[in-house]
Amino acid sequence: MLRGLLSFSSMTMISRVLGLVRDQAITITFGANATTDAFWVAFRVPNFLRRLFAEGSFATAFVPVFTEVKETRPHADLRELMSRVSGTLGGVLLVLTALGMIFTPQIAWLFADADAGDPAKYGLLVDLLRLTFPFLLFVSLTALAGGALNSFQKFAMPALTPVILNLCMIAGALWLAPHLQVPILALGWAVLAAGVLQLLFQLPSLRGINLLTLPRWGWTHPDVRRVLTLMVPTLFGSSVAQINLMLDTVIAAKLIDGSQSWLSLADRFLELPLGVFGVALGTVILPALARHHVKTDGEGFSNALDWGLRMTLLIAVPAMLGLLLLAQPLIATLFQYREFTAFDTRMTAFSVYGLSFGLPAFALLKVVLPAFYSRQDTKTPVRAGVAALVANMVFNFVLLAVLYQVMVPDALKAEGVMVALAKQPGLHLALGIASALSSYLNLILLWYWLGRTGVYRRRPGWGSYVLRLALSCAAMVAVLLAMLQWLPSFDGLDKWQRIGSLALLVGGGGLAYLLAMAAMGFRLRELRGH
Repeated sequence: MLRGLLSFSSMTMISRVLGLVRDQAITITFGANATTDAFWVAFRVPNFLRRLFAEGSFATAFVPVFTEVKETRPHADLRELMSRVSGTLGGVLLVLTALGMIFTPQIAWLFADADAGDPAKYGLLVDLLRLTFPFLLFVSLTALAGGALNSFQKFAMPALTPVILNLCMIAGALWLAPHLQVPILALGWAVLAAGVLQLLFQLPSLRGINLLTLPRWGWTHPDVRRVLTLMVPTLFGSSVAQINLMLDTVIAAKLIDGSQSWLSLADRFLELPLGVFGVALGTVILPALARHHVKTDGEGFSNALDWGLRMTLLIAVPAMLGLLLLAQPLIATLFQYREFTAFDTRMTAFSVYGLSFGLPAFALLKVVLPAFYSRQDTKTPVRAGVAALVANMVFNFVLLAVLYQVMVPDALKAEGVMVALAKQPGLHLALGIASALSSYLNLILLWYWLGRTGVYRRRPGWGSYVLRLALSCAAMVAVLLAMLQWLPSFDGLDKWQRIGSLALLVGGGGLAYLLAMAAMGFRLRELRGH
């Protein structure tokens, strides 16, 4: 599992760094305004459906069934399963994509901003959605291929595939945009091209494991029915965070222009630790847990889960603290140039504060959910997910109400609630905090029900492990606070001074954490788990 994690993480690191360059190209070229808000909404809708139907519910239902067939039946059965599943998934997604293209104006109306009466803004959102929606079909089939490759312990190619999307969007922002009458449409064309290229990129790897087959309709095939039976409940269970994000998108559309962009950029900062470690761990651990379950190896199942939990905390807790302390320096260094102002930096930092608070929960969910899905238990995550979904909306409105009372001046309140929401900056902080709180609730419920199953037994040494982690994080925080007091404000520094100061902060904080862990007895061999 450690080899798989390192393989997946190294490729994902390349993808995430390029994702950062992608967002730099977009923010420097277009800034954070109503135009970029329209693109982020148009990009988020197919991405939401992709994570819901492909990477979320479908992957968690497909991988355990695929692994069971792989471990217990001939390879011909595996090829048949791949053919039937790809044909069925492709057919369903083709219909869904067609409906999305037909009803694009209605979808755009749902996510229109507070100034929905502006036909230019509305028309731009419709045009962008029509370009980005077909991405759903291609990227979902790419996720299917990735799930099959992961089950054969081939993690590098699926993890590297998102690089294609980032390269296309960078080219769109820097090269294509200046040639178009409406420059932001270049990003829509880039997303469409990336969807096709990502799918083509996976095909040689599928041929290498003899699973490149012609898609065939298989709605009544018994293994496909098993996948569908497991998939339906997981539509909520594995994708609560994505559903919350879409509901947040609807609410953010009613806030001040730029809110969508600020939230999207904040999500980028969470994507590095979540993608490189959280998602990587979940991806690697799901086939391993499924194998242990199929072979009725209870001790192996418990040990693999224990290893995943320790690895997650080792990264997620210091990452959370680092993001909370270094949000503004990071954003200023990476994005505050040309069209992206110091005001945008402060507003994006608000989003980072709210979301990064929930980083340990987001990451732990990536490990805890496979403990249920690998045993083909899809109902329990649904119960926790629905509770978290309802809680997220309650938290959204409660926190918005609190910030409205605290932040909005009386003169603006007199103009009406909707007008005040659309003019007062900073209210999007409520959405980030609400997402974090609902994820902790989701994790607590899942942990409680996991304990009742008895499949997980803590290995010895957790007390000393948590103590080492807490003291090492305290050392890191102390060093960062001291350096922040010593260094000048990032707003007054030029690009290279910002880069140098940020390198000092990240290097100093990271070194303090590692040295403290080493001083208290942590050794790299502990990462091997069992």
